[in-house]
Amino acid sequence: MRRTGSEKIFEEEILKLIFLRQEGGYWDFKKQWYENNGDLLHDIICMANNLHNRDSYIIIGVDEEMDCSIVDTQNDPNRRNTQNIVDFLKDKKFAGGIRPIVHVEQIVLRRGQIDVIVIDNSHNTPFFLIDQYIGIRANHIYTRVMDTNTPVDKTADINHIEYLWRKRFFLDETPLERFCYHLSDPSDWDSIDDRDMAYYYKRAPEFTIACEEDEHRNGYEYYSFGQMNNSLRWWIITLKYYQTAIKQFLGLTLDGGRIFVVAPCRAYELNHIGASAVAFFVCNDLRSRLLEFFHQKESADEFSYSIFMKAIIVFESEEERNCFFDYVNGNPTLYQELYALQGDEGLPHFPNIQGLIMDEYKKDYRSALVLQKMLIEFRKEKSRFAALEETYHADA
Repeated sequence: MRRTGSEKIFEEEILKLIFLRQEGGYWDFKKQWYENNGDLLHDIICMANNLHNRDSYIIIGVDEEMDCSIVDTQNDPNRRNTQNIVDFLKDKKFAGGIRPIVHVEQIVLRRGQIDVIVIDNSHNTPFFLIDQYIGIRANHIYTRVMDTNTPVDKTADINHIEYLWRKRFFLDETPLERFCYHLSDPSDWDSIDDRDMAYYYKRAPEFTIACEEDEHRNGYEYYSFGQMNNSLRWWIITLKYYQTAIKQFLGLTLDGGRIFVVAPCRAYELNHIGASAVAFFVCNDLRSRLLEFFHQKESADEFSYSIFMKAIIVFESEEERNCFFDYVNGNPTLYQELYALQGDEGLPHFPNIQGLIMDEYKKDYRSALVLQKMLIEFRKEKSRFAALEETYHADA
């Protein structure tokens, strides 16, 4: 399997950091893998608490004393893979039981192979231990300033500790970013008594959501024909911070009003290979969290909701979305073959509605079913590749 676009971007970023020939606030160089577990844990905690609000990297196989030359890691006796690191962190006593998310990536270069411990960015900062481990103190907060980690017998400066706590509670985020965080728990929102489909956030009432029917919009969507009742109504969903409208989405009542959903995005990137603009959501972004919010607050009929989601693609991340569209665009013949095989299998009943070209809606629905099948195969192929790569590095 060829490298995806995101893998190429990752490799290019790591190489640029190496070519700088100096360490920084979110990356560190190591000539070889750690012999001391305390050093490994200390570095991971410092990187997880970095002050740049981003992923951080421990790049292994780079010799700073030799002008950052490459040292092949394949035969390093202390070499570890992702599972090894996860198992290592699992029994460490972190505050709240929340541990950094870490994985190991490999980059093959002409001069040898390097390993990169990637510590995912998180809002669960600060990460710290509640029990001492080797020399790492309990209840000490470590971070990284420029190219220097907080010493194990010290704690970070108070302004850096304050920043990490502010990050945990999204206090430095924009109102729109905070909306995404607040929507993660719909039970924290209450209805505004004198208004239909209007809510305020109990912990910060300046955040409100209001819905009003869009009387100027009409028309159907392909996924509405899966419902027993094809009728739909359009709404405007407005997210407000105090009295300022900061974001709007389209909403729909489907199946005669049995469910209320946020209108999904449409993928026009695939039109040139003949695929329709499939509807999709991306997990954990603002739109998908708003969808789940209304699913819990306004959608009473689970069957109607499941029928709606049957014709929608849900991506695990924006990265997966981009990679999948690259995959589909790179396999137009496969798409056309699967589209032909799909036929009318799985399609709902499409009534004849005067003034509408129903074949276009059928095409959209069929295309969505085909792309869902391709996504399943794409994920299987990616999983097989990851398993083979993991086995290869375990045996190396």
